[in-house]
Amino acid sequence: MTDMLSAELLARYGDARIPRYTSYPTAPHFSPDIGETHYRSWLASLPPIKASLYLHIPFCRAMCWYCGCHTTVAGREAPVARYLDFLGREIDQVAQRAAGPLTISHIHFGGGTPTLMAPDQMRSLMRRLADQFFIADDAEIAIEIDPRTLTDEMAEALGGCGFNRASLGLQSFDPKVQQAINRVQSFADTEAAVRILRVNGIDRLNFDLIYGLPHQTVRSCIETVEQTIQLQPHRLAVFGYAHVPAFKPHQRKIDEGNLPDSEARFLQSRAIADALIQVGYVEIGLDHFALPDDPLTKAAEAGKLHRNFQGYTTDDADVLIGLGASSIGRLPQGYVQNEVRIPEYQRLVDEDRLPIARGYRFAGDDRLRGAVIERLMCDQRVDFPAVCRVFGGDLNTLLEEAALEPLIADGLIERNGARISVTTRGRPLVRSIAAAFDAHLSRGDQHSRAV
Repeated sequence: MTDMLSAELLARYGDARIPRYTSYPTAPHFSPDIGETHYRSWLASLPPIKASLYLHIPFCRAMCWYCGCHTTVAGREAPVARYLDFLGREIDQVAQRAAGPLTISHIHFGGGTPTLMAPDQMRSLMRRLADQFFIADDAEIAIEIDPRTLTDEMAEALGGCGFNRASLGLQSFDPKVQQAINRVQSFADTEAAVRILRVNGIDRLNFDLIYGLPHQTVRSCIETVEQTIQLQPHRLAVFGYAHVPAFKPHQRKIDEGNLPDSEARFLQSRAIADALIQVGYVEIGLDHFALPDDPLTKAAEAGKLHRNFQGYTTDDADVLIGLGASSIGRLPQGYVQNEVRIPEYQRLVDEDRLPIARGYRFAGDDRLRGAVIERLMCDQRVDFPAVCRVFGGDLNTLLEEAALEPLIADGLIERNGARISVTTRGRPLVRSIAAAFDAHLSRGDQHSRAV
């Protein structure tokens, strides 16, 4: 696969800092000028509508040095219990301020480690959600899990609460890599977590793998895949490690001299992809893989795949309600993000205020560009007239401002009139292609490498 993307193209595109495009505009362009007043108004104007919920639990038992999430280490139960009390109160506040009943099609618990809470706390939180929202009978209810800390009691509680999907962090099974990132996790521990989830009826499993970690090699990536597929996950997300120690100080514990360069990262990513495809997984978008009969695969085949803060998804809800410190929501008018600092988040909730720290109100052709970027990220192609019919906008201006000629010359995309498609060579660089339509991107933004 190395001839698909030359060393020269990797050098030119691979080291560029490009958004993952789980939103548009991306979070660096959120502003404190959009706050609680806007969110109140946006919630109050919502008609009865289908929505999704994201709940952020920002606690872990130990810090993984590669982590880019908003989380903190909790050695005691009291801070977690206190946080969950405020989270429940925020749920009530949001539900009360919405104009009409919201039908919930997806619920996702992220973190941190959501399963750090006690089983009874999880049951109480789910009852609160059911009291305040109408949860559809076929709703997907998912949770992120650290297999090292999952207990039988929590797995039983999750099954009883209606959870039907779990996402497990694996990252790498290479002991040397695990030591370097402060996440020692045996295959046996992971297998045990998978077993107790399935025993409790949670059999839709997603696994997360990471390439570009310290000491990682193509061989160790392939060996991790060989162990992973023994556990028969339905989906896998394969992410490139984003080293941003200026924003995540704990990443300074990782020796940059042990990190692979862009060419090595590319070879690792393609080795993982080839190994998964060889055993029957379908490549979805940029960094996901799923079994042929998985709903994610079927959505991709039908052109109905979506991308949000949880990555690729079948979730087509027009509204995403973010709950908990640092969580981000999306409404028809724009984005809102909660206060990141836990004490400040709790203070605002205690004052009966929606704990919004910043946001973004859509303007100009934001929705059009966002739709173009999403289709590129999901489908690797865009029919511009079709998108413009839905979102409006000047087609000629959009294409002229994108300056597609270098991408065409480098063999990353092909253009047929007002339609473009990403080539096989260009697929690993689809974020760079999408960036051509990003009117907000600036050199000062901090993002992960394109490869």
